Amino acid sequence: MTNRAAKGEVLLAFEEYCDAIVAQTDLLARHVKGADPTAPVPTCPGWDLGRLLRHVGADHRWAEEIVRTRAAEPTDDDLVNDPAAYAHLDDSALGGWLVQGAAGLAGTLRAAGPDVPVWTPADEQLVRQTSMFWARRMTYETLLHRADAALVTGAEFEVEESLAVDAVEEWLEFSTVPEAWEPQPGVPELLGHGRALGFDAGAAGQWLLDLGAERPVWRRGSGEATVRVCGPVTDLLLFLYARPAPGVETRGDSELLDLWLKRTRFWLEA
Repeated sequence: MTNRAAKGEVLLAFEEYCDAIVAQTDLLARHVKGADPTAPVPTCPGWDLGRLLRHVGADHRWAEEIVRTRAAEPTDDDLVNDPAAYAHLDDSALGGWLVQGAAGLAGTLRAAGPDVPVWTPADEQLVRQTSMFWARRMTYETLLHRADAALVTGAEFEVEESLAVDAVEEWLEFSTVPEAWEPQPGVPELLGHGRALGFDAGAAGQWLLDLGAERPVWRRGSGEATVRVCGPVTDLLLFLYARPAPGVETRGDSELLDLWLKRTRFWLEA
């Protein structure tokens, strides 16, 4: 099996990501139509539904500005993380505002194409610094927050297999950044001879993350694993993102798995 951590390699076409940003946002808007914007979001502690929606809309507008201006340096993301951002928006208008922002982002991405150099927060050694990164990242940013909203409102949450598989592989790429595995004072060592994590989503795919070398390396396929995580691919994706995933089962070294999850989820807490 070849290593799929090759820089910039993705499963979907650029245009598919652009389409998915709009489609996932449309579904999100439907999930929350008529819902109480003050309802708490258990998977995003301290957030209510209104803040969740404002966060997603702000994320789209932040990414759109980066691509549109061809930003070469980090761009201020205060509006994305500030709970007061867009507080002036009437709650009843949030659905339309979300859809408008997604359409604007997709339009800017399509006008730029996949290969325009722009700044990204990703490790330059792992991900090409181009508009393709933003098309893919905003697809799954929207999809996962749609899962959060569906949990609140009771809406049915389904994901196309191709999206779920690619989102799992994006996560595995992120899990190889230095912050996720380099030694830290007072933190157990993650890497070690013979250590490996296996992920099994049945017919949708299998992955092996080798923790036995100088840095983590992942590939498609099965192999000897210290701990194995199994379940439908959508549940597997939700599990990685610390969302409820009742279909997932784990076998093997639970302490290693817990350590890996804690290390790789660092950016969810940022």
